[in-house]
Amino acid sequence: MKQLLQDLKNGEILLEEIPLPSCGQNEVLIKTERSLISPGTERMLLEFGRSSYLQKAKQQPDKVKMVLDKIKTDGLMPTMEAVFAKLGEPMPLGYCNAGTVLEVGSGVSEFKVGDRVVSNGSHGEIVVVGKNLVAKIPDGVSFEQASFTVIASIALQGIRLFAPTLGESVVVIGLGLIGQITMALLRANGCEAIGVDIDQGKVDLARSQGFVALNPVNGEDPIAFVSRHTNEIGVDGVIITAATKSNTPLEQAAEVTRKKGRIVAVGAIGMDIPRPPFYLKEIAFYISSSYGPGRYDMTYEEKGIDYPIGYVRWTQNRNFQAILQLLANRSIDFGHFVTHAYPFEQAPKAYNEILNNRDALGVVLEYPNEIKINMEDKILLPLSNQNQMASEVGIGVIGAGNFTKLVMLPILKVFDVKLIGISSAKGLSSGLAAKKFGFGYSTTDYKKLLEDTAINTVFITTRHGSHAKLTIEALEAGKNVFVEKPLAVTMEQLADIVKCCRRLANENRLPKLMVGFNRRFSIFVQDIYRQIKGRSGGIAMNMTINAGVIPKTHWVHDPLTGGGRMIGEGCHFIDTMAFLAQSDVVSVQSIALDSDKTLPIQNDNVIVNLVFKDGSIGTLSYLANGNKSYPKEQMSLFCEGKVFELDNYKKVNGYGANGIKKWSQNKGHKEEMMSFVENIKSSKHNLISLESLINTTLATFAHVRSLEENRVVRIEEMEKELFSTL
Repeated sequence: MKQLLQDLKNGEILLEEIPLPSCGQNEVLIKTERSLISPGTERMLLEFGRSSYLQKAKQQPDKVKMVLDKIKTDGLMPTMEAVFAKLGEPMPLGYCNAGTVLEVGSGVSEFKVGDRVVSNGSHGEIVVVGKNLVAKIPDGVSFEQASFTVIASIALQGIRLFAPTLGESVVVIGLGLIGQITMALLRANGCEAIGVDIDQGKVDLARSQGFVALNPVNGEDPIAFVSRHTNEIGVDGVIITAATKSNTPLEQAAEVTRKKGRIVAVGAIGMDIPRPPFYLKEIAFYISSSYGPGRYDMTYEEKGIDYPIGYVRWTQNRNFQAILQLLANRSIDFGHFVTHAYPFEQAPKAYNEILNNRDALGVVLEYPNEIKINMEDKILLPLSNQNQMASEVGIGVIGAGNFTKLVMLPILKVFDVKLIGISSAKGLSSGLAAKKFGFGYSTTDYKKLLEDTAINTVFITTRHGSHAKLTIEALEAGKNVFVEKPLAVTMEQLADIVKCCRRLANENRLPKLMVGFNRRFSIFVQDIYRQIKGRSGGIAMNMTINAGVIPKTHWVHDPLTGGGRMIGEGCHFIDTMAFLAQSDVVSVQSIALDSDKTLPIQNDNVIVNLVFKDGSIGTLSYLANGNKSYPKEQMSLFCEGKVFELDNYKKVNGYGANGIKKWSQNKGHKEEMMSFVENIKSSKHNLISLESLINTTLATFAHVRSLEENRVVRIEEMEKELFSTL
């Protein structure tokens, strides 16, 4: 199947072949019939993509600041490599889709195969969308009309915030597609809508529908008009649907709005709020967020959990339904907004239209009625540039996220390995990665990698909660496993892994198992280890992690999906200290900042005290309340008259010992993967022992328990709990 993408480096529009997406538990697989190009958002993306690097930087000063902060902490080359790799990743376009249901997930009862639906799916022949972002099309509503539903819901959500009442007068600034729809919806609410735009074509379109519309460029002063029209009272409010960096729309809105009126910003505009008119008139100001409540909420969009209608009447899905009902009742009609229609195969031409023709408003893509759908397309997408390197290590990769594409695959590509297959649930990321790095094929069915006899080694880089299940399946299939940290996020998952490893070991068929604890392989950590190797006593370590804030709604905080940040990432640093001590953790005591205000598993500001079997001690300060310009990772190590200061994996200051400094940051990823590949070829033992992997995982679980129960937790207690289930 084909999907429409944009290359952010040069703005080129691409039609790429990708595998058929997998349909998840709470998802709907849809064959697209029509999709609508958003003339505002997608024109902006086109212009951004076709701008120079300098112009891109000027348009995103916040991102530039992030890059500068990263250069300070991580160095120039790693930062620039990350930036250019990100720009080199094509992005899917579109969010207004109408089509027919092909398949529904096991958790979906609202739809069935054959239903006509709208969704926020992208421009692709087949899309997969969470069920709360899908709504049925009523009988009598065409796919073309229905394709306007999602963009119309953006207008509707702005109106919901405005809360119009019958008879009110409202100015709409910006008469693009969302502005035109806003005018129509205001009329349906019994309001008088007055449009303002500097594009005469948009003004004429509004007038053709019976609206009052003004063009300030032609000398039609909206402030003077509103003053005359309302007897100097002002309109009840303004909805701004323009997209501009200028502050003029907000200033005009404040001038024309009556005392105690309200202003809603739907479009992206200048936000320098003029205090005098807002203060004197006590104007209420709102910013509308996309299609309504539920947007950007993982629980709603990914898990399919709806908000109770008694508490949230108008969610994004119910906004979709409201638009569709208005279409079914003939209360609104989007037909006159359609200015162009193109076959999907001519999508690049359609994008040139919206870029070069300012009168292009509703540009619809039409998809073939007959698309050969072979469910085997979910499985394999053979590529012409297969990696033909002869190697005894045949690799399959499950997961194709940013870490995989930006860090892991560039390293593996140059090793003596054969990159055979890569999978991702939606197919896009794995398809692009397969093409870029020379895999033999991509797939949306990871089980095909486990069945492939040419693959003897599997890399797992999916979300944390799936690691244990995939690790067990891969080991059972006889594959060596490299799983990104963490190994498991619950005691039950860890027990399942241990049971699997024990059984396979007893059957003399246990493959290699490695967890991605790369820090211990860093040249800096390795150098410190060599200098303290002959010690006679314990060591004292203090690691400070300037972790940065991750929103509480992010999947990493979910106990089952991500495990929380300490289980998901803190295990890195516990492993590093265990390596330097060459000893297991025996007890954990953790304390959290403001622990009474935050759930322990979500607490990002903690100090963890570790005691090791050999008498060594370690303190891990994992903090999210710092500043990005401060280095992310620091460590001090004290040992028998020597002190080492590790500075963000760029240098080590040695006191009574040798230091080391490199031009670029080295966190050990390359050395780790090289060691793992060599370990597969030449050793019978794991690179990191299973006992050590279990100990580190249990230490993270002990950390959570220590926070919950406010006490020291001994690892032997966690071991008893683990082994009682075996």
